[in-house]
Amino acid sequence: MKLRLTKTAAVGLLLLACLANEAAQAAGVLSIGRREDSTTFDPIKSAQNADNWVFSNVFDPLVRVDKTGTKLEPGVAESWTVSPDGKVYTLKIRNAKFSDGTPVTAGDAAFSLLRIRDNEGSLWRDSYSIIDTAKAPDAHTLVITLKSPSAPFLSQLALPNASVVSEKAMKAAGEEKFAESPVGSGAFSVKKWTRGEKIALVKNPYFWQADKVKLDGVDWLTIPDDNTRMLKVQAGELDAALSVPFSRIASLQKDANLKVALDVSTREDHLLINHSHGALGKVAVRQALDMAIDKDTIVKTVSFGYGQVANSYIPKGALFHYADNLRRPYDPDKARKMLADAGATNLNLKYIVNAGDEVDEQIAVLLQQQLSKVGVKINLQKVDPSQSWDMLVAGDYDISVMYWTNDILDPDQKTTFTLGHDSNLNYMTRYQNDKVKALVAAARLEMNAKKREQMYIDLQKMAKADVNWIDLYYSPYRNVSRKNITGFYQNPLGRFFLEDTVKK
Repeated sequence: MKLRLTKTAAVGLLLLACLANEAAQAAGVLSIGRREDSTTFDPIKSAQNADNWVFSNVFDPLVRVDKTGTKLEPGVAESWTVSPDGKVYTLKIRNAKFSDGTPVTAGDAAFSLLRIRDNEGSLWRDSYSIIDTAKAPDAHTLVITLKSPSAPFLSQLALPNASVVSEKAMKAAGEEKFAESPVGSGAFSVKKWTRGEKIALVKNPYFWQADKVKLDGVDWLTIPDDNTRMLKVQAGELDAALSVPFSRIASLQKDANLKVALDVSTREDHLLINHSHGALGKVAVRQALDMAIDKDTIVKTVSFGYGQVANSYIPKGALFHYADNLRRPYDPDKARKMLADAGATNLNLKYIVNAGDEVDEQIAVLLQQQLSKVGVKINLQKVDPSQSWDMLVAGDYDISVMYWTNDILDPDQKTTFTLGHDSNLNYMTRYQNDKVKALVAAARLEMNAKKREQMYIDLQKMAKADVNWIDLYYSPYRNVSRKNITGFYQNPLGRFFLEDTVKK
């Protein structure tokens, strides 16, 4: 009996030790609830925040945007020089390693840049077509030669989608397998991705700044319903949750166990319009829809005053934002007449709404009511957030509210992607204006700052005149975390600096 008890006690102590060890490990894993799942870990094949915000934890670009979101700093490239003619960029690659322990080389960087430029699946080909050659004379020297000087090029190197990937791992695994289980050089690596549920990241011991990373891992949990996410973080089942509904900010701020972060952002919510669908291809019809929408009411009712009415695709506070850009007045009577004059008196539109997104659903109801006043019937179709993107790409919609946050400091990224981009159908709007497209390309090459600013002012005016989409409002990032979490924030471009996050 004594022996049995001794063995039982030993087993018990061992079990307690195992549980304590698991608890200690769990304490170092940050759990984040978010609305949508990622779509891919192939950086060049996405333009979604759901992907890019995780890419920034897994991959490392040549150049980074700093924590303030206002200037560039070294990434994989520890230094660089630019030739007097502005065409040759020579970057020194630091001593860094990928998550599989292999060295990051200039050859990997050249491979990554040429791949984002040339790969048929790249959504960013237009932005990097300025590259003539990218060569690696040695393992730590990358030489990029441009076809002509490019004002935004250094900023473009900080785009998460242009991050350095392992050429060896990519070719060995193949694109499809790599997109599920990537090899990067960022602070964390992908342990397991269960689609629709969770992405489990673990600390990358080979990260060149691994000594500053305090977390053992990060779990990105897919929880589409806003209310469920908020309840889970309140109950302590999540460490943090993204996209706090405007209506919940005040109540969550009163919870002593929580911290609500309203970080300065480059976010703009807008109404996408499918220009390829019938009457929506007419400028007058899109202008009428713009005047039929009461943005002030949307900001007051839906954003609870945390938002500001948007007047341009370039967000307030961003480089070259034109504060005096046109803002059409709310005028349903004039809108109804314009629709009649354009032969569009019986518009019947399919509106894609992200189910579970409280703000999107509220806006949808408001827009349905407002547009009905001018004779436009809106058919709301609620879909899972993981489906809406594919529907937009396929053109299976008439209108849909979406949002954008900048990924680089220069306005060329968003301008190219929304006004002058063939690869992604101008952010799925199918908008076409050859003069605008030519000006987008010219603005990228203009090296005189004043002339370039005027080009972007003109582009903002032209986009508003054409109603490429309908600008709705700007707003801060809205996230919540438990009190024991520190260093959980986003810079204005949306990057989470999880290498700074601590779970106490």
